[in-house]
Amino acid sequence: MSGVEIVKVKNEDEGIRLNRWFLKYYPGLSLGRLQKLLRTKQIKVDGQRAEANTRLIAGTEIRVPPLDNEKKMPEHTEISAYDARFIEDMVIYKDDNLIVLNKPSGLAVQGGTNTQRHIDGMLDALKFDNDERPKLVHRIDKDTSGVLVLARNRKTADLLTKAFREHTLKKTYLALVRGVPAKEYGEIKAPLEKADGRVQVLEGGKPAVTEYQVLDCVSDKYALLAASPLTGRTHQIRAHLEFIGTPILGDGKYFGTEREKSGMFVHKLHLHAYKIDLSSVYGRKLIVQAKLPGYFKDSLSTLGLNFRG
Repeated sequence: MSGVEIVKVKNEDEGIRLNRWFLKYYPGLSLGRLQKLLRTKQIKVDGQRAEANTRLIAGTEIRVPPLDNEKKMPEHTEISAYDARFIEDMVIYKDDNLIVLNKPSGLAVQGGTNTQRHIDGMLDALKFDNDERPKLVHRIDKDTSGVLVLARNRKTADLLTKAFREHTLKKTYLALVRGVPAKEYGEIKAPLEKADGRVQVLEGGKPAVTEYQVLDCVSDKYALLAASPLTGRTHQIRAHLEFIGTPILGDGKYFGTEREKSGMFVHKLHLHAYKIDLSSVYGRKLIVQAKLPGYFKDSLSTLGLNFRG
């Protein structure tokens, strides 16, 4: 068919769903028409039929039928001085190969429907002495704060993308939860699948494993946990902690049997990407930590919970 394109998925789009990829690069394409093109196999991923929720892997090829009218034209928007300072202040580590940010809660990593302000739109401010802007190699949820790694060159982007995809980088999150797990240390093995608009533990779902440790607690009411996902499922930590009866404070989607009604805490997600060990891809020891946001520290102080970090 004349006008058909074969587009290779960029490293920065690793893990994005197919429908979001089209929303990013072909914003004029309606969801209804996208579904029809998928049903009629006019859109394929690596030559195979795909679904709207197919997760993309960097380097895979998408067959795109003629969509010139829906295609996003290159934008050359200048970043405001405010946003440039804003994202520069997030930098907690920088060298010739990578940049690590401490992302605030409430700021999306990439754009989407009704999301105009996001990390991806500010990356030109982080070129520093490079000609090209840094590349996204993974993502964290909009409402999760903490460590976000960027690659400053193609070689590092390829290494990090592979490492994130294969889960060879040790990541540690901090979660303030309602309730206390039955065991001080534990491993949650529960398959996850999206159903009814949220990720749930379902038989036949995708394998998912999360390690956790109780760092401190207040009787049986609240606990501070360290959690490490050994697999990379969407909303994995949030869904797993809800599953064992200890939902994260401020989580509006995975809140257990009832929402937290206490006025003691700011209603923000108390999940923070605290630490990442990059040693396996760096050839030397490199562990980067991101300080807790103020509201998280205030909640710990209110409860009298201790954390040094």
